[in-house]
Amino acid sequence: MAGDPVVTPLSASRTRPSDGTTHRRPGWTARLPALTARALLPVSLLLWLLSLHSVDLDRMGDLGLLQVLPVLYWVAVGMLTAGFVLALRTRSLRQWWLAAYVLALIAVVHATPTLLYANLRYSWAWKHVAVIDAMLRHGGPVPHAGLLDPYNQWPGFFVVNGLLLRVTGLHSALGYASWGPPLFNALLIAPLLLLYRAVSSDRTVVWGAVWVYFSCSWVGQDYFSPQAFALVLYVVVIASVVRRLPDRAAPRAPGRAPPGGAHRSAGPGAGSGATGGWGPLRLPMVLVLEAAIVCSHQLTPLMLISSLAVLAVPRRNRRVVLPPLLAAVVMTAVWDATVARPYLAANLGQFVRALTTPDSNITSGFANLGTASADQAMVDWIDRGLSAAVVLLAVIAVVRRPWVRRTPMPWLALAPVPLLAANSYGGEMLFRAYLFALPATAFLLAALVLRPTPRPRLRSACALVLLLALLGGLFFGYDSKERMNRYTDAEVTATQQLFAAAPPYSVVVSVTGSVPGIYEHFEDHPQVRLAETSEPTRKLLTQDPLGGLEAALGFTHPGVPAYLVLSRAQAAETSLTGVLPADTVDRLSDVVARTPGFELVYQNGDAAVYRFVPNPLPGQETSPVPPAVQAPAQSFLRPGGGP
Repeated sequence: MAGDPVVTPLSASRTRPSDGTTHRRPGWTARLPALTARALLPVSLLLWLLSLHSVDLDRMGDLGLLQVLPVLYWVAVGMLTAGFVLALRTRSLRQWWLAAYVLALIAVVHATPTLLYANLRYSWAWKHVAVIDAMLRHGGPVPHAGLLDPYNQWPGFFVVNGLLLRVTGLHSALGYASWGPPLFNALLIAPLLLLYRAVSSDRTVVWGAVWVYFSCSWVGQDYFSPQAFALVLYVVVIASVVRRLPDRAAPRAPGRAPPGGAHRSAGPGAGSGATGGWGPLRLPMVLVLEAAIVCSHQLTPLMLISSLAVLAVPRRNRRVVLPPLLAAVVMTAVWDATVARPYLAANLGQFVRALTTPDSNITSGFANLGTASADQAMVDWIDRGLSAAVVLLAVIAVVRRPWVRRTPMPWLALAPVPLLAANSYGGEMLFRAYLFALPATAFLLAALVLRPTPRPRLRSACALVLLLALLGGLFFGYDSKERMNRYTDAEVTATQQLFAAAPPYSVVVSVTGSVPGIYEHFEDHPQVRLAETSEPTRKLLTQDPLGGLEAALGFTHPGVPAYLVLSRAQAAETSLTGVLPADTVDRLSDVVARTPGFELVYQNGDAAVYRFVPNPLPGQETSPVPPAVQAPAQSFLRPGGGP
């Protein structure tokens, strides 16, 4: 019509309601929180990357990376956490900003060692790379695997990586294993979101729980390993089951009632629309994931069965939970009775003893604090304090937030308890139970501390302080043992020289397992770890290093040579953990350097390799080593590394 106004981009940005007022875009003050949250993310990442240029790894002491990371790094961590809290309360920001913040947290925590270190971190990761290489060499199970034979019986993780290497044409998993921690943690984001959105539609609680999970996961089982692989699959299965649980009336969240309910009980919650059952494709997919878990790791299938069992306690859940629960039980039983039977038969007596001593299983993780270094004893108590705080806050959430009691989260938090009492798992069960309970306890903690309040600024300030405190505990637990977890180029070279000189079936000896590549061709070289020998042998080693070494190698056949590797990281492990006296490596180095029959094969500033014959043949008695090849006494017990 002739009287209608012409709509232009400028006039389209305003609307004139019937009362004659004009709505304008939010002013600068209203947009400041969103702009600040958008700016803090890239700025904190930039500061993080800049901070890595000034790290001197050779200065690491008993607190590892905590002693060498510059102030700029911690400023970046603080800014990142503050930006996340601000983004969490700024509803105008889209949720991909929250995802970006979580990914940034994973990068800052888990990619820092990968970017700083020249070589793969963790001796266990090196071991898993060696197992993959061996399975590729043999086209399947590795013969004469010795103590590594359990990997033949739970090969899923190694088979997947072998297929990946064949498809990509890569020579070894060593090329990408260093990125295991950031990758496995990033893969956990999606299943955690699925799990949390199944019980709540409040984005503050959901994303806050995701952040809390990565702020409290200090146990360090996210490296290149079967357990990290199985944990991701475990969370996917649990999230899939919880999302299929039947709907219940959604309780109103305190302080607000968004459309559809702020918090929902177990089930599709955030809009999946399930009525309690499985579709034709979903259940087979879950069963495939369960099969992958069963063939990849010993403990995770039992944790999965325990979690599904507690979810089946409410009768309304059984239609959904019983099919995957029964399938997990059957697959685990069949696998253990067939493929894994050798391992279970060899350790049956130990399992029975563990079942009859539940109290020792629970307290086993608290042993040996007195023999560790003073700094590491402090770190151990910080770890335990962080774990206790998470559990305590989760319990308070169950008491103070009645709506969480109508979700599966309290049940999932309790699921690892039966296994905690059943087996010590080499002294690690307490911490593995914490890890498997963490997806649930993180949600409960977020529901407690990130609730809506009449004072949002006060709530945000308190949340920031708590999240920074949780991150502080994480850094102590995660980065404080880097003197033994990091390997220098010199240590890697020493191991390469060892295997270049060692003939097949010669024995490889070390004080601890902190030697990069020590399991290379493990099927051809019996392995001896002096720290893992019998208690009488270890006591003898502390009193008479040479006598302890001879006792540990008494099983060798006459004439078979042995190769002893001594290194900086081994000395660091004995000092940090107290598994043996701190000076064990130095004392042994001093003794073998002066003892006839020990031939120096290779030496650099961080490692030394000796050849000797533990049980010489009649014509092969030990003779003095010429002075030209005698090794000077070498001290490895020092901070840092390098020549």
